[in-house]
Amino acid sequence: MKENVIDVLLYLFENYIDTEETTKPDKDTLELELERVGFQQLEVNKAFDWLESMTVATQFDTSRQSLHSLRIYSEQELERLDVAARGYLLFLEQVEVLDTDTREIVIERVMALDTDEIDLDQLKWIVLMVLFYQPGREVAYAWMEDLVFEDLEAVIH
Repeated sequence: MKENVIDVLLYLFENYIDTEETTKPDKDTLELELERVGFQQLEVNKAFDWLESMTVATQFDTSRQSLHSLRIYSEQELERLDVAARGYLLFLEQVEVLDTDTREIVIERVMALDTDEIDLDQLKWIVLMVLFYQPGREVAYAWMEDLVFEDLEAVIH
């Protein structure tokens, strides 16, 4: 089974992080379950590192940025985020799901993944995970959750 870090993150998010359950399994229990369902230990470790880094993501100094500022992507970011992904991030900013701080965190989290390119569906999940961990972004999270799950329903039907 060729799984990557994003697959592990999605599994964790769908089954443990964004659930109503008050008791969550500890890291060791999660690691055992992830291995049991077929994820490799290296990918599991990378996913946990990625999540741990998420919780301590620093707020970027965007106080001098305006609504009309332009985000210039680095060469590495352009390679990882195609035109559709960059356009989607811009759309999310325009509808105020993302602000400049959360956009930068999303880009930083994308760059932290060990993958060559992120497709649009994966980007949506990353945005959802970032918003989940950002205090005061509950409305944006709910809006993004609706977008992600509406897209899933459209694919299923």
